[in-house]
Amino acid sequence: MSRIVVADTSPLIGLQRIDRLDLLRDLFGEVLVPPAVMDEFVRRASPPAWLVERQPPVPLDSRVSATPLGSGEREAIALAQHVGVDWIVLDDEAGRRLAATLGLPVIGTLGVVLLAKQEGVIDAVRPLVDALTAVNFHLSPQLVARMLRDADERDTDA
Repeated sequence: MSRIVVADTSPLIGLQRIDRLDLLRDLFGEVLVPPAVMDEFVRRASPPAWLVERQPPVPLDSRVSATPLGSGEREAIALAQHVGVDWIVLDDEAGRRLAATLGLPVIGTLGVVLLAKQEGVIDAVRPLVDALTAVNFHLSPQLVARMLRDADERDTDA
């Protein structure tokens, strides 16, 4: 079953930094990104073939363009609205709130990791959480604890 997914830069960079960008491909196949996200990502890494650049509609929805979000978040949300996504992969809290307000299903980096375990792509989430922490990827301790509970993995730090 193919899913339509749009991603923002932060999840791409976080997963790339721990050498697990493949989770997105394994879960979703193709991942759409707007130009601003592709530009931010290619400054750090070469994009894989399954990361597909797609233009958001112009002009952007006024509810999106009027926000103080970065260009990547704005374009990702606008693109997700335009193509009708199964998920928008987004970590920025203000961006997540706006996307949810607009009726978009939101998943973040940790949600991708949890989904990967639930779908049998990985055996455990803890090693990836530890790897993200090791590369200074910002993770809320409360969110990590909740995810570990949802994954049926004991939070050894609690």
